[in-house]
Order: sequence, then structure tokens, then C-alpha cells
Amino acid sequence: MRRVADKLVIEQLQHQIEKLQGNTVHSTDHKIVLGLGAMENAFPAKVFTKGAVHELISNNAEQATCTSGFISVILGKLIQNSGYCVWISHVPRRSVFPNALKTFGIDPERILFVDAAKSKDALWAIEEALKCDALIAVVGEITELSFNDSRRLQLAVEKSHVTGFIHRFKPKTENAVACVSRWKISPIASAATENPGVGFSRWHVQLLKVRNGQPDEWHVECSPNGLKYITTKQTVIHEPGERSTA
Repeated sequence: MRRVADKLVIEQLQHQIEKLQGNTVHSTDHKIVLGLGAMENAFPAKVFTKGAVHELISNNAEQATCTSGFISVILGKLIQNSGYCVWISHVPRRSVFPNALKTFGIDPERILFVDAAKSKDALWAIEEALKCDALIAVVGEITELSFNDSRRLQLAVEKSHVTGFIHRFKPKTENAVACVSRWKISPIASAATENPGVGFSRWHVQLLKVRNGQPDEWHVECSPNGLKYITTKQTVIHEPGERSTA
């Protein structure tokens, strides 16, 4: 009996710690998988953490395009023609073409696009949108994000259960933030096709950090049929001076 009681106390403490860290899986989201395969298995309980803020970093235009595509893949699974999203960008940076979202199964009319003239205005709009429990998700395209700002965003989603994606384009530093995960998406060579033309997009997906999970990396192909994992190594397009891990 003593051992059972100790186990219950430990579980309660773990739950309280996870709640303070903003990594609680809400009861409505429990065991509802998105179908991301191995990527989702890297998260606690093998479930992509919803009702939390995820950070994505890109350092050039190519990475930014891939990152927007990757976010759109997840958005398509979250929205599923029954929810709404707000996509907020700091002018002049918006790395998505609304009509292209149909490729990912997203009706552009379900997304409200907001372009802010100043970075502080964009950050304010992101925080306010994350507080709105009528939304499924919020995407914010900014450059810098301090730890205190990220903590405010995380506190907002803990009440609203909205899932947030912060896409940071060319940040000065990859500083520590309160987001539950950090991603970096890079392009790799597409597969050769029988017919002339460009093949489906392929990405090198790096999950650099994930709270209470297991960081990892994958090569995937994005097509109308969804994400396909690639087992063969490809040449990754890196920035000058960046060491290859492929």
C-alpha cells in the first residue's frame, strides 16, 4: 500500500510540473494523434502537443518556404475543415501564398491573415489571438522572441488551449524560449520523375528540442497524399559554413 501511495504522489507531482511547464495534454486532446508518424512519436505519450506554442526557425528564404509548408501540413490536420486560424506576419514578411494552402487541404477562407507594420504590433496580435478559444491555431511570423515574451504566449494557450506556431525568420540568436518544441526545416533534392518537371518537395526536418520528448531528424516528402518518410540519405542544402548531418 505504501508503494502504491508513493507512486500516486509521484504521478501528481509530475502532472503539476508538466502543467507549470506548459506541457499538459488536455483531456479533449488525449490520444488524438495527427498522423505525423515518427515525428509525433518523438513527443510525450507519442501525441503532438496541442494547446502549446511551437517554435520554428529559418535562416534563409528557402528554409522559410519549407517551414511554411511544414506548418501548413500540421494546420491541415488540426483544422480539418471545422476550425479557424489566424496567420500574423510582420510586414513585409509573409512566407505563404493563401491559395497554395489548398494543396495541404486547407480552405484559405478559414484563415484570417494579419500583416503588422511593426514587430511589437505583430507580437501583441499573436498574444491576443492565442487567448481566443474560438480558434484552433495561430501562426506568427516574427524575428525575435525573448523568453519573457514566449512565456506570455505559453500562458495564453494554457487557458485557451489554442495551438501556436512561432516562425522566426533570421533571428539574431537562437535564444532559449518557453516553447515546447523547436524545429528547423531545410530543403533537400526532389526525386527524379518520369515526366519532365520538378518532383514533390522534400524536407530535412529537425526537431531540435522537445519538452519531455526525444529530439530527432527525418527526411520526408510532401505530396497530395501527405508526408512520406524517406529512408535514403539526400544532399541537404545548408547555409555557408554549416556542417552537414546528412
